[in-house]
Amino acid sequence: MEYKILKIEINEDIALVTISRPEAMNALNTRFFNEMDAAIAEISEKKNVKVMIITGEGKAFVAGADISEMVDMTPEQGSAFSKVGQNTFSSLGKMEIPVIAAINGFALGGGLELAMGCDFRIASSKAKFGQPEVNLGMIPGYAGTQRLPRLVGLADALLLLMSGDMINAADALRIGLVQKVTEPEELMDEVMKIAKTIASKGPKAVKKVKYVARKGLLSDFEEGCNLEAEYFGSQFKNEGEVGMKAFLEKRKPNW
Repeated sequence: MEYKILKIEINEDIALVTISRPEAMNALNTRFFNEMDAAIAEISEKKNVKVMIITGEGKAFVAGADISEMVDMTPEQGSAFSKVGQNTFSSLGKMEIPVIAAINGFALGGGLELAMGCDFRIASSKAKFGQPEVNLGMIPGYAGTQRLPRLVGLADALLLLMSGDMINAADALRIGLVQKVTEPEELMDEVMKIAKTIASKGPKAVKKVKYVARKGLLSDFEEGCNLEAEYFGSQFKNEGEVGMKAFLEKRKPNW
């Protein structure tokens, strides 16, 4: 696919996807979803890639969905557009490799929903966060009402969802919406450092951690523990043996 909105760079085992529509504050439209679906499929096929990073170009990570595209939609078209976004962002969680959101600026509406679809979030101290849909008489459409309470708890989520207010990076860190805040000029260096650390670990183990943890959230505790035991066992006489022998021999494992 020819990418017009996304820029994709692959440096050894890390894929960097930059949303580049700065004239529209990287607002999400149908073209974006088509390109992101293609990028997910393309990167998933590259067996050497161990971590994917998503960031934005300019002042915004993503400042929301493209209102000019949505304004004349019928209820049926609106629901269909919602499902398109939900499916794309769910695909990030279904990727085997970890996906990191590097939040460089505004992450509002669909932008915050995109960030929440990633496995975790690292933010610039200048980033701003919010679900402002109620300001337009709307509600989130890309699973914001579902992911936000699961990430930060019901009360903090409802406060953001019902007020439409923006919060800063410090408050996002306080409620657990992001996992780390850096100075703006240090954001990508820090995210790359984290990505390289993850990429240096057992690749099968990292993939299984993501799968078991995410699957466990949709299961009861006992079922999740059973899944963990199964995948724990699968690493013996496998990658785990390589790692444990390297530990005992005081050397780095050769994955």
